Amino acid sequence: MSIWGIKLGLLYWAQQVAIDQKLLFLVREFHNFNVLYRNDDSYEVIAFTAAQIPDIEGRVYPPELAGKNYPRGIPIYAESELPTLIRKYGVTQVDLAYSDLNYVEVMHKASIANAAGADFKIIGSERTFLKSTKPVISVCAVRTGSGKSQTSRKVCKVLRERGLKAVAIRHPMPYGDLKEQTWQRFATYQDLDKYKTTIEEREEYEPHIDNKTVVFAGVDYGEILKRAEKEADVIVWDGGNNDTSFIKPDLSIVVADPHRAGHELLYYPGETNVRLADVVVINKVDSAEPKNIELVKSNVKMLNPHAKIIEADSEITVDNPNMVKGKRVLIIEDGPTVTHGEMKYGAGFVVAKRIGAKEIIDPRPYAVGSIKKTFQKYPHLSNVLPAMGYGKQQIKELETTINSADCDTVLSATPIDLRRVLVVEKPMVRARYELREKGSYGIEQVISEFLSKRLCK
Repeated sequence: MSIWGIKLGLLYWAQQVAIDQKLLFLVREFHNFNVLYRNDDSYEVIAFTAAQIPDIEGRVYPPELAGKNYPRGIPIYAESELPTLIRKYGVTQVDLAYSDLNYVEVMHKASIANAAGADFKIIGSERTFLKSTKPVISVCAVRTGSGKSQTSRKVCKVLRERGLKAVAIRHPMPYGDLKEQTWQRFATYQDLDKYKTTIEEREEYEPHIDNKTVVFAGVDYGEILKRAEKEADVIVWDGGNNDTSFIKPDLSIVVADPHRAGHELLYYPGETNVRLADVVVINKVDSAEPKNIELVKSNVKMLNPHAKIIEADSEITVDNPNMVKGKRVLIIEDGPTVTHGEMKYGAGFVVAKRIGAKEIIDPRPYAVGSIKKTFQKYPHLSNVLPAMGYGKQQIKELETTINSADCDTVLSATPIDLRRVLVVEKPMVRARYELREKGSYGIEQVISEFLSKRLCK
């Protein structure tokens, strides 16, 4: 059986002892395993598989997290080994738990499993929801890079203005020592250093820290939720990729991207999120084609006629526009958005064009190591440099690529100040983006209505 859903892409198998049925799972796997199988004696989980994140395969889900039935832990293999593993261990069922997959890719994985002799299954979110003692607002998306994080920040800000303490629980990014990442609390920049966070992790945690919001994350979300509930008046689930929430929401907000109009009908589990939504935010309307905005709106109404729709701008500002106007600019974008999120560009490219950059530099001739391989893997990229930084070596290669580029200015459009983790030898300026709703109905009104209903219960 195979589960996947985190930002990674892992899989593991289980043997159902009672009926001698072996199962295999692809990521999100850790959460699904913890909730459904860790303490179930009728299953024996054999392994997980990894696809998206570098250097995950060859590791072990530690026995401290795997539980009493797995004193040696559970091994992690490359997803490319899926057919071999199914045949070798007689796996009879594969559970998908990845996220941000188009439907064709989902069925390719189903066909691989079927051809190797296994059934293929997708576990419904209701079975893996954790239940909280506190009110929960989830922020999920149709696709990676839709504007989920800026929406989460707006939700936390509105709650804080109403005198409530919002604590964010972030979708997992288990890139480091899994045992040390059982649960993590981020409230200061020192916490980011303490847990040796990657660039991708910092992109999600640092903006919340800047806004005085505590963030919890890690691997075991049962433990994470217990700790967050001790501090929170309201839990805000800050989703990753386009995965469904791990915690059952009382209010579900989902963000859609008109730059990828139609994807709300074509991606897993993005469509699931839309169908579960109480509110759908159509973001980036200031830079999208009107026909694409209308297409997203039409599709949302078809999938979920009861969802309220909010249109919003992703308002982009640059610290010093004069460093961009008339300059030859190297643009660094949020990595997941422009890699597996399939965007050719992000906020940095949009604002550089808007300000009047003289030239957008092609970063590919300067790319080294894993950064060069990233461009080979994602050939749709040519005008922007993805901020890849899953480990020390890749961060160093990103730094080398930036410093080698022939440009006047580096425009960083990641959610963090890259100068905290890189030594950049060129003039660098930051682009920042925040959610700005259009019209009189927005996140403030949504939360006011939610709190009124909640207080009346």
